[in-house]
Amino acid sequence: MTLTHGGNVHALARRLQCPVSEILDFSASINPLGMAPGVREAIIGALDRVEHYPEPSTLGLNAALAENWGVPAEMVMTGNGATDLIHFLARTRPETASLLLPTFSEFHRAYPEAKLTKRWEELEGFGILTRPNNPFGTVLSLEVIESKLREGHRLLVDESFLEFTEYPSAMSLVGSYPELLVLRSLTKLHALPGLRIGALVGQAIPELAPWREPWQVNVLAEAAALAAIRATDHHRRTREFVAAERCWLADRLASIPGLRPMPGSANYLLVWTAADPVPLVDWLAARKVLVRDCTGILGVDAPALRMAVRRRDENERLLELLKEYACAFS
Repeated sequence: MTLTHGGNVHALARRLQCPVSEILDFSASINPLGMAPGVREAIIGALDRVEHYPEPSTLGLNAALAENWGVPAEMVMTGNGATDLIHFLARTRPETASLLLPTFSEFHRAYPEAKLTKRWEELEGFGILTRPNNPFGTVLSLEVIESKLREGHRLLVDESFLEFTEYPSAMSLVGSYPELLVLRSLTKLHALPGLRIGALVGQAIPELAPWREPWQVNVLAEAAALAAIRATDHHRRTREFVAAERCWLADRLASIPGLRPMPGSANYLLVWTAADPVPLVDWLAARKVLVRDCTGILGVDAPALRMAVRRRDENERLLELLKEYACAFS
């Protein structure tokens, strides 16, 4: 199985010999409203601290996140993105895992021997799931998660995209269930993928902390995250915008021959395609637009694309191109 990610605008820019800024990237699902007010200034204000080591374990950021999420600070561990924490957990606490498909590709890399299932009832051992599911956008209920915990299962719940929704977090359960870990990306909602920052939350964190390598979060990422998590009005506006724009985009995608968007809850849409999407992906790329080909991802059983929800003018540009392609090749 080939493991790939969206968002490789640099490779396309090199191929087309154009600036990255000219690429319209629907393959990576980042906040379409961008960074919150004050975040850029916080990054600039932290530049002088680049000459010094960051805190070994970002105690200040851990405390701020803990307050924001309503958990004790000792239950929070930050890292160089969610991917860093996935691989840290896999090498520090190796165990038999099961993955609820489809899921983020790095879980396959970190747990290559994991049992694979498309049914949550069949999760066993150390169960791993994404919530909302990536790339489907569906959300498993807290009742289902708690039922697995009550049965004695250990769970890792990846909530990297949950903050784009109104669904309650599994963090509400970490105080009651020692076998639960919740993973968060701080780069999606806060539009900081280039700075790499994520967090792992659970009662097991104090046990894992002595094995953690120091300085996993640089001073610019920490400053950005501290400013971003305080921008609650920006978070609210983002959720409202994404919910409305996702419905608008899905309705219009459904009107294009050969495309069938799947209902979802996150800032992206899985779109089933009537034919192999590779020619379409290549055709769009030649026009400086990136979408994600999900065909062949384990758990995605038919040709499909994943498309981010972006701003209206950008979404309109994508729709224009999709209609042009449908007309030209129908």
